[in-house]
Amino acid sequence: MAMALRRAFSLGGSGSPIAQSASFVPALSRFFSRSPPYAVKVGIPEFLQGIGGGVEAHAPKLESEIGDFNKLLVSRTLKLKKLSIPCKHRKLILKYAHKYRVGLWRPRAEPVKA
Repeated sequence: MAMALRRAFSLGGSGSPIAQSASFVPALSRFFSRSPPYAVKVGIPEFLQGIGGGVEAHAPKLESEIGDFNKLLVSRTLKLKKLSIPCKHRKLILKYAHKYRVGLWRPRAEPVKA
């Protein structure tokens, strides 16, 4: 096994078996060619609609108290608790805010059919 790996790496540029199979890359790209539609402008209401689970009911309260979407992304538990948001909804907001900051999740443009 180790000998085969050394031989594959020692061949280099055009002689490697990976470089010879050029059809490998297009085969993978067809699975990822269609990206899901994302909302262009993400504000507090769109963000909460994307989370779902009844969290969107707090949109007017969060818009009036926090105001900016970027401030919502860095808000903490105590700030949301002072706004009398239930624990379950606070957890969802903070979970998806972290995912949004890291780049793992974005709200969809179209609501998901339940």
